Amino acid sequence: MALYFATGSASTELSDQDLRKALFDVYESLGTRDRVLALPPDFTRFNSRAGQLTCMTYEYFEHRLVDVMPALGTHVPMPDWQLDRMFPRVPKELIREHRWRDDVVTIGEVPVEFVSAVTDKIWNRPWPAQLNKLVWEGGHDLIVSIGQVVPHEVIGMANYNKNIFVGTGGSEGINESHFIGAAYGMERMMGRANTPLRKILNYAQDEFCQKLPLLYV
Repeated sequence: MALYFATGSASTELSDQDLRKALFDVYESLGTRDRVLALPPDFTRFNSRAGQLTCMTYEYFEHRLVDVMPALGTHVPMPDWQLDRMFPRVPKELIREHRWRDDVVTIGEVPVEFVSAVTDKIWNRPWPAQLNKLVWEGGHDLIVSIGQVVPHEVIGMANYNKNIFVGTGGSEGINESHFIGAAYGMERMMGRANTPLRKILNYAQDEFCQKLPLLYV
């Protein structure tokens, strides 16, 4: 997957103007997009500035941003006060609820041989790659997954394809992913990028998601 922008250091601070310019430059480089889906996190990630980036995404695309679906995972839907605070400039009519029990489709299975090998035989079943139907069947020409990269007890480091396979996934895939992380051990994964669950999600993305116009922010 192409890298469009990178910056930062232990002391780097990014202003609102820095974020806007970087984001708009990337969007400009992609060419015209007419049907855009944004997948920001929910209010539990309020301090990530992902809401700000989502508002900037709407500012750039305007009517071409047709759907905004907070990647809830199994969290409860965001009430109006959370939407107003996190996405103040995004019209409410664009917000879609991720119903993780109902609105998902299994797009493939990561083979048991691969899952068993990367988990040190802790989990000996194929892993179901599940996505919300809007992500898989929505006909978008750009899907912007927005989030922060921080240490995470289930996968080592948060965001990237976790935001789609867990954030917009189904009960089976989410439950099994969290069991894999717990059984493998938080102490072996926290703050590490190349963990068993990350390898499983990377496999699913590489094998099943080639048709999706994904951009990670």
